[in-house]
Amino acid sequence: MTPARAMWLRLTLLGVVSGVMASLVVLAFRAAIEFGQFLLLPRGEHGPYAGLDPWLRLILPVAGGLLLGLVFDRLHTRHREVGVVHVLRRLHTPGKECLPTANLFTQIGGAVTAIVAGHAVDTEGPSVHIGAASASRLGQRLRTSAEEDHTLAACGAAAAIAAAFNTPLAGIVFVVEVLKVRYEVSRFLPIIVASVVGAVMNRLLLHADPTLSVPPLDLNNYWELPNLILLGLTIGLLAIGFISLCESVAAHTRTWSSSLSFTLSGLVTGILALGTPQIMGTSYATLDQLLTSKEDLGVGLVLAITLTKLVATGTAVGLRVPGGLIGPTLFIGGAAGSAFGVLFGMVAPIATAPPAFYAIIGMVAMMGASLRAPLAALIALLELTGNPNVILPGMLAVATADITNQLAIGRESVFEILSRSRGQSGQV
Repeated sequence: MTPARAMWLRLTLLGVVSGVMASLVVLAFRAAIEFGQFLLLPRGEHGPYAGLDPWLRLILPVAGGLLLGLVFDRLHTRHREVGVVHVLRRLHTPGKECLPTANLFTQIGGAVTAIVAGHAVDTEGPSVHIGAASASRLGQRLRTSAEEDHTLAACGAAAAIAAAFNTPLAGIVFVVEVLKVRYEVSRFLPIIVASVVGAVMNRLLLHADPTLSVPPLDLNNYWELPNLILLGLTIGLLAIGFISLCESVAAHTRTWSSSLSFTLSGLVTGILALGTPQIMGTSYATLDQLLTSKEDLGVGLVLAITLTKLVATGTAVGLRVPGGLIGPTLFIGGAAGSAFGVLFGMVAPIATAPPAFYAIIGMVAMMGASLRAPLAALIALLELTGNPNVILPGMLAVATADITNQLAIGRESVFEILSRSRGQSGQV
């Protein structure tokens, strides 16, 4: 066997191992969050936070933010860097250790605390960091080259997305569009293998369907296509508002201590959660209701949770709370889409698709516009629904939202904008 083939085979096998490692660590991370919520929070179909007394919805994120901030203030500055921004910087900064182990532990502890305390952040952004760092750690122990180490980090990130959503193909495209890993056949076979392993590990260990329950959906008739353009335009404007809020808060609070930043984030979330507790934590229980139409939440409430989630998450992300923003973009887009679906059904002279259809389209449009990953969003749409009929309307809405965002902000994703705004203290 030639040296080139031996290296290729070795890297592919390492892709399998890194996929197993990354998915196991990510699933353990999610289990830690669920265990913390089980211990501290009441059970309920509306999510674990809706059953809390109002004063607890205010106090919990403030106390969690203060506790987490005091711990972060004691850490060295370089060890506070977490999230997708951290992964991007390390992957594209030559000559540095790819993903330090200390930051991995900071990410796990910080995200578990923030999410259990009810901050409006998610598990997916931290999962990317955790998966990438776990796989990178494998490369460091085996003394792989810098290029191989970066490939293994990309393997871990793809496996993390695949394990989180049961979307292996979207995990691969995420690495290309969001993490800016250059496509090469020899490099991407290990990433493909790792992503498949991540999805398989999820199904073997959790016996789980995709994170969200998505019913069979379809466009009712092609006269609704203008509705999708209007939805995409609105989602594009929401993405602009969300990114601008994240950027503004990050730029103005760059020098603040973590204890002040995290406590303020908790206060903002707690105040907003007095009226809309659905925004606390990952919010998937509420999004699942919107997609399955188990309960009519009303247009007014859905619009309220759309705006309050946007403000709470934008503030938390700007203030460097160590959680992610991928899930909140799905929530914001899904809630906005559901509200639009109800309004279209009320005013349209013909029968329209159900609100759940517009919710799933809104989800991927918001994700694509905010992350500047339209292809990953569309592939996630296909993998989540298993329905090719939603691709055409999804493409129309995603393209409209992305064009709207590009015209106002430019070609940078929210992660690149945050990295620039924060200087050297990037998180999320």
